Amino acid sequence: MKNNEKGVLYVVGTPIGNLKDITLRAIETLQEVDLILAEDTRQTMKLLNHLNISKQMISYHRHNEDAKINMVVSLLDEGKNIALVSDAGMPIISDPGQGLVRFLVENDYKIEVIPGVTALITAVVKSGLDSTRFTFEGFLSVSKKQRINRLNELKDEVRTMIFYEAPHKILYTLKDMYEIFGNRNICICRELTKIHEEYVNTTFKEAIEKIEENGIKGEIVLIVEGKSEEEINKKKKEELEKTDPKDVVKLYISQGMDKKEAIKKVAKEYGVNKNEIYKECLDIK
Repeated sequence: MKNNEKGVLYVVGTPIGNLKDITLRAIETLQEVDLILAEDTRQTMKLLNHLNISKQMISYHRHNEDAKINMVVSLLDEGKNIALVSDAGMPIISDPGQGLVRFLVENDYKIEVIPGVTALITAVVKSGLDSTRFTFEGFLSVSKKQRINRLNELKDEVRTMIFYEAPHKILYTLKDMYEIFGNRNICICRELTKIHEEYVNTTFKEAIEKIEENGIKGEIVLIVEGKSEEEINKKKKEELEKTDPKDVVKLYISQGMDKKEAIKKVAKEYGVNKNEIYKECLDIK
């Protein structure tokens, strides 16, 4: 069978709340494909009913994804055109489908992406926090140990960080972040594009107190301010004060730097005249 006789997988972005946010291209694609892979067929049926579309659906979620890849490939080989949708937003972004797309890319199948709304971009745009550079972390582990390990890896991240979180877990996450990151500025974004949409610009400490008192409902996007340059410089200065400049010069030399370069670098890091460092390092060859 020639490759151009195979079907196409369409990765289709759907609304994250407000059904009016679906694109004309997405509607046209859902109308024309032979079948739809849906994370939850009940959720997708609500969208299809709203659009007056009747289409065969196959359940395709994270618990059966690996088992169904071969079935999907067989359907594409038969020339079927298939749409992949998640419950809300862009598929694959913290949703099923990545394994399928990877397989199809590696085996030269045709894939088309029909762009749509995604919660992380919607949230960071309105949060007011720095969106120049950011990193998307998705859902943290439900395991406290793994969650703590990951947060420790992120504590010196200078970019804005975006997380997805469920309401029953948000308090544990905020407390862990407060302990590891300190009291940073955050934005709690919930029920995006829905009737009760809310953006709360606050801090870890204030958010913890408010949620402990009043609780919280709805799916959440949490935007966390990155570590400031002031914090980084303060930490670096504290670490330097505990270290003998001569030892740092020796370290740089052992890493391949010549003595002159090492002295110059250390003097800059410590904010002192390089002649002072040079005097302390006369016996270093």
